[in-house]
Amino acid sequence: MSFVKAKFLTFNLLPRFGIMLFGWAFLLSPCLKAQNRAKDSIESLIKEMRELPDFSVKDSLHIDLLNELAKEQRFYHTDSLLSLSQQALTYSRSIYYKKGEGEALIGVGNYYSDKGNHKKSIDYFQKALSLGRKIDNPKLILRAQNNLAMQYSYVGDYAQSLIHYLKGIDLARETDNKFMLSVMNENVANLYASQKDYTQALTFYKEVKKLNEELGDEIVSAETMSNMGSTYADIGDLEHAMYNINSSIAVFERHGIMEWLAYAYETKGKIYLKGGKNEWALYWYRQSEMLHEKLQDERGKIELLNGMSKAYLRMNRDSIAEHYAREAYKISTVIKDMEGSQQCAKTLYEVHKNKGEFEEALKYHEIYQSLSDTLSRNENKKSLTMLMTKMEHEKQKVDLIAENKKQLDTQRAYVNVALGILFIFIVVTLLVGRSEKIQKNLNAELKKKTKDLEKNELELQEINRTKDKLFSIIGHDLRGPIGAFQGLLKLFKNGEIEQSEFMGFMPKLANDIDHISFTLNNLLTWGQTQMNGAITQPAVVALDSLVKDNIDLLSETAKNKSIRLISHLNSNTLTWSDSNQIDIVIRNLISNAIKFTPENGMVTISAIELNQQWQISIRDTGVGMDQDTIEKLFITTSSVTTYGTNNEKGTGLGLSLCKEMVEKNNGSIWVESSLRKGSTFHFTLPKANKNYQKTA
Repeated sequence: MSFVKAKFLTFNLLPRFGIMLFGWAFLLSPCLKAQNRAKDSIESLIKEMRELPDFSVKDSLHIDLLNELAKEQRFYHTDSLLSLSQQALTYSRSIYYKKGEGEALIGVGNYYSDKGNHKKSIDYFQKALSLGRKIDNPKLILRAQNNLAMQYSYVGDYAQSLIHYLKGIDLARETDNKFMLSVMNENVANLYASQKDYTQALTFYKEVKKLNEELGDEIVSAETMSNMGSTYADIGDLEHAMYNINSSIAVFERHGIMEWLAYAYETKGKIYLKGGKNEWALYWYRQSEMLHEKLQDERGKIELLNGMSKAYLRMNRDSIAEHYAREAYKISTVIKDMEGSQQCAKTLYEVHKNKGEFEEALKYHEIYQSLSDTLSRNENKKSLTMLMTKMEHEKQKVDLIAENKKQLDTQRAYVNVALGILFIFIVVTLLVGRSEKIQKNLNAELKKKTKDLEKNELELQEINRTKDKLFSIIGHDLRGPIGAFQGLLKLFKNGEIEQSEFMGFMPKLANDIDHISFTLNNLLTWGQTQMNGAITQPAVVALDSLVKDNIDLLSETAKNKSIRLISHLNSNTLTWSDSNQIDIVIRNLISNAIKFTPENGMVTISAIELNQQWQISIRDTGVGMDQDTIEKLFITTSSVTTYGTNNEKGTGLGLSLCKEMVEKNNGSIWVESSLRKGSTFHFTLPKANKNYQKTA
């Protein structure tokens, strides 16, 4: 039986945690710690979110976290996988959150797949695929298509399986998704390996290795090497098999990927079994068995248990061999794994024959023979079907290219005819009225000059607006506090107020100076951008440090209103951006949040890791905004300025400045708000990848 492990997709929001194993005696505990750490981190985020005053179970972030937690529970607590996915599905549908609904549908489909209910699993994956196409989400489409293809291979519909893989490969190429291209090609290789077409399988695996080198993800590469190790073992190339499996084990142990580590140990046991080293085979099988005690991966246990049975049989320990073979046969029957049942029946036949129980041996031999005949008949059909399916798919692509070429030729002919008519018209026009052409040239020149004048007028109006706004801010927002400060100093200098009275004004003067400093900083930055003088100089920026510095800077203002400032950012929140510009964005957004939050409120700063970006969110428990106000917030020409809950004054520049700074750093900014419920400002920034970090 050729056994390879299919690649399922997770797209976790949280990174995997690395661990180092220091000896076989402590093998199980570190792996569990690494797996539990990811789960605990998600549960901690959910708990923190549920403690927020305006928490709703229907919040899209809460739904995303439920889906992530469900993925972590797979292979460990399948009932939790189902329960969490169903919760996410219900909440997503209630708020029409299609992405969350698609992820939840895949989670429920995975549950039924692991239970052997392939009909229900296919139904859920098809719904997720339809939803992904409806909302035009390539990642959701590819994930659903990958899982759907695997289910069709489990039920023996290899034509449907291959067509979904091939369509997925085409979409991955179109969207330049190299990770999915690697996954899809590897699962096609697995499909060929399951049919013992090892030459074709290894061809695909080698192509996948090249893609993995471009991706630079050692975990993805290790998964591929595990499958290659199993395939090399099946063809008897034990040297290559051992090299690949040892390389993958080192990675899985370092990162604590328990389900793949169990598979890798089992494969290493198979390699020793193929080499006739039964004791070593059992040693590695037992390592895998220890991990499987904490896993719920029935499909993966079949090959393990049957392999242990073979090892014990070779050591003449027939009773133990029978125990493991029966357990494997029972699992394969429950989840309807025909190839697993065939191999287990063969092992049970050999066990009973060895024990002299010929009647039982004959029974299992007949089962083995019946399944072998069925698989043998199906084998030719499968190979032919896969070949025909692939040829049909390629033919459709060729026909589509030919049809596109035909349409392009037709369009080109129309263009040529149109150009010919246009040429004739130009010649006739030149012949009948040269003077008219001169007049047209003069008119065109006049129109051009008119447009230039209109453009200059618009630029002049814009400069005047900038000047007016500048003087308005200086006159209203700076002259007032500075004049008050001068007047107070004059009274103190002339002896009209005592020193004790003067000191009583110090808190207000400090606030006025802070306001003047903040306003001048925004004003200078804004003026620089208006004069096209702001140059963006990106580098690796640790957002948690910027947020901490601004919390320290604004803590006194927040303290005066008894407002709590809370940051959930971790040290790994690294972006590729201009530190000074993003510092201005964070300071303005936190300052605004404090300004519009009443006393005893809370301002929370958090971050979500997306595919290529970080999404930073600053949420307050303030007065909120209506839709008309939201629509005017980021307009550069808008003069919207409002007073805070304690009559704090602003320039109206902050948010338009934030928009300019974020967009200069290849990000976007938006707001979600409801009256009396508070506001949440979101903005995105590019992640600092490894190359940027090394350069920095």
